[in-house]
Amino acid sequence: MNYEFTIIVPVYNEEDNLQRVEEELTNYIKIATKKTKILFVNDGSKDKSQQLIEEICTNNPDFTFIQFKQNCGLSAAITAGFNNTDTALVGYIDSDLQTAPEDFNLLLAQIEEYDLVTGVRANRKDTFVKNMSSTIANGVRRAFTHDGMDDTGCPLKVIKTKYAKKIPMFKGLHRFLPAMILLQNGKIKQIPVQHFPRIAGEAKYGLWNRLIGPLIDCFAYLWMKKKYINYEIAKKN
Repeated sequence: MNYEFTIIVPVYNEEDNLQRVEEELTNYIKIATKKTKILFVNDGSKDKSQQLIEEICTNNPDFTFIQFKQNCGLSAAITAGFNNTDTALVGYIDSDLQTAPEDFNLLLAQIEEYDLVTGVRANRKDTFVKNMSSTIANGVRRAFTHDGMDDTGCPLKVIKTKYAKKIPMFKGLHRFLPAMILLQNGKIKQIPVQHFPRIAGEAKYGLWNRLIGPLIDCFAYLWMKKKYINYEIAKKN
């Protein structure tokens, strides 16, 4: 199969969502503007997620998986997905499906001109506390990174793989993907996408993860920006 696009699906205790994930992504593959495959990254789930993932992958040749030995966090799951991608383009979507797979086509339509295209959740269907904490965290992050992005927490992104593989890993990485592309002198763009309420399973992140944690991560980003090595090879033999 000459795949062009890999969708990473991080999974942590999402047994109640995985049947819908299979249905939605199978339907998306049929309408995708790039030949697409799916990569589940099971982040040490303790429920029946792994059993369901293996059944899905057995029944669908376009689906594959990685299973962690233990829970390592969303940033590790995304990074593992990047490292195990062999297509020119890579993206990810959360397994709670609060964003729509078909909106990947909106992002893919822009990716030739840019190196990362991210969704912005329009008319978010989250609680007031979650929305407010996210708004504050995004404002603080923009002040530190100057990335101009309104919603880096949106779990719908497409990235050129050669850029994704050069992103150094640290916890909280997923909030800084646009900024990390800018450090590589890449071009980024944001596009409004649909957003839906979670209908199964439980959110894995509380106020600390949405507000206090990102503030601390901003200082880690500043340190990394100062130390970051970026180079382009002009000629080789």
